[in-house]
Amino acid sequence: MFASGQRIIQYFEAFAPKHLAMEGDKIGLQVGTLQKEVKKVMVTLDILEEVVDEAIAEGVDLIIAHHAVIFRPLKNLRTDLPAGRLYEKLIKHDIAVYIAHTNLDVAEGGINELMAEALGLENVDILEKWHEQKLKKIVVYVPASHVDGVRDAMARAGAGWIGHYSHCSFGVKGTGTFLPREGTDPYIGEQGKLEQVEEIRMETIMPEEIQARVLKAMTGAHPYEEVAYDIYPVEQAGTTWGIGRIGTLPSPLTLEEFAGRVKEAFGVEGVRVVGPLDRQVRKIAVLGGDGNSFVSKAMFRGADVLVTGDIYYHTAHDAMAGGLSLVDPGHNVEKIMKEAVQNVLEQRIKEEKLDTEIIVSKVNTEPFKFI
Repeated sequence: MFASGQRIIQYFEAFAPKHLAMEGDKIGLQVGTLQKEVKKVMVTLDILEEVVDEAIAEGVDLIIAHHAVIFRPLKNLRTDLPAGRLYEKLIKHDIAVYIAHTNLDVAEGGINELMAEALGLENVDILEKWHEQKLKKIVVYVPASHVDGVRDAMARAGAGWIGHYSHCSFGVKGTGTFLPREGTDPYIGEQGKLEQVEEIRMETIMPEEIQARVLKAMTGAHPYEEVAYDIYPVEQAGTTWGIGRIGTLPSPLTLEEFAGRVKEAFGVEGVRVVGPLDRQVRKIAVLGGDGNSFVSKAMFRGADVLVTGDIYYHTAHDAMAGGLSLVDPGHNVEKIMKEAVQNVLEQRIKEEKLDTEIIVSKVNTEPFKFI
């Protein structure tokens, strides 16, 4: 059995939720529909015409990309021009396109963490925090015979997770009372007679953004027609997400040695370097894509080097003046996301015993060459 497009994206968004994206970011479904069976998914960094031709040749139904295929408002859709021709091919071959941009940058296990890992950084932290998860406590009253089933359903929906522990809850025994009125079909008891039932007051926590999903799972597993539950806001914060990462090398390197490590780690032909090549560096900030606006943040966090792409001339001067070295391996190093997303989706596909195939694009979308 093949997964639907919607199910594939549900698996993906459990890894890189849309609410993590920067406001105004061009993410989500941009072309086609997810209301279809998907036999093959292709993961790519960019969507160029060569990538679309590859998808057609491979029989792909859905493309998941990091960079938007529709970034600016369309003024026309002319199929005699390159952009229009690309869209025409996607539509004619029923290939849907889904975009995950800054939400994939900041996700746990996303692009920024992958870059830090590739460089061998230790004691890694978020460079700039921008999203703090809000938690809620949910309390539900369950007959003792069904408490395990309800807890499991809620945990599968995402409630009761604390760090790497799942199914976290607390229960207290008590007595529930109810009197079924006319028109009811009670699981326990009979109409017109007051019932007393041994129940468990079970409580757990959940992220605010999955409340609807948890409630649906809870009520689906609960035996009662009318489920008694309460939801409370809590003060403690959940997971914190943000852009970029900062960490340390196991031991200091010269800037020149570190630049060589960047070249090797990301498989690039060359890097641009700002700063004295003989300078000893150890504290490293990384940020995939265009990191010009994060130079001052890297300085503030005490980084010796910022590894990022698309550095501007005057930004390089600002970094030099502030004592921050830069290594620019280009924007295309974000291709590190392709195999990571493939692995995430393949794991879920395998768990659900589905036949959908996940492949990565083999097209090199790097526009620059070093001469």
